[in-house]
Amino acid sequence: MKLYNWQPAPNCRRVRMFILEKGLDMPETKEVGYEFGLTADYTKTWTHALVPMLETGDGLRIGEAMAICRFLEEERLEPNLMGANGREKAVIEMWERRAYEEGMTGAAEVLRNSHPAFVDRGLQGSLEPVPQIPALIERGRGRLNRFYRKFEDQLRENRFVAGDRFTVADITALCSIDFAKLLDLGIPEDCPSVVRWHREVSSRPAAGASL
Repeated sequence: MKLYNWQPAPNCRRVRMFILEKGLDMPETKEVGYEFGLTADYTKTWTHALVPMLETGDGLRIGEAMAICRFLEEERLEPNLMGANGREKAVIEMWERRAYEEGMTGAAEVLRNSHPAFVDRGLQGSLEPVPQIPALIERGRGRLNRFYRKFEDQLRENRFVAGDRFTVADITALCSIDFAKLLDLGIPEDCPSVVRWHREVSSRPAAGASL
């Protein structure tokens, strides 16, 4: 297998951390990014123009971080990170989606619509120019605020995001927060449960090794 990677991208980190938590060997990794973009060779081959992308030995190409994680989960069921039964799978997926849609997407909206390197690149995955929309900066900040409040409530009652054990929902939440921190949108002071959780999850070997 080959993993097409852009080291700074939080979605790529989600997959790398998942692989490490599963105890799998890291596949051959091909770096296809530069400081603020993807190489032309990669986008010609993979016109979806997003990373990560996993290519299997028989030529199957799997894009989207969670699709890759699902494939790897089925390849090795233990340690289980995506749910052992229908109830658990539903809860983990629910919180993973909340972490992505509010945390990761919120930070991405701020970055894409404010950073000079993304002028005319306001939408990820588009090979056509897409202008920045300044109003989306505040919308992204709003998403992040909702994310932090929602996860503070959840983590006040639970050790981990989806309950009493570490799952892929924690991976997405961690990568979302660390991405937001790069934009000076880190954990608010009035979210002590998120701070406690972030400290614990950041100390896991896979969290440091996936950076």
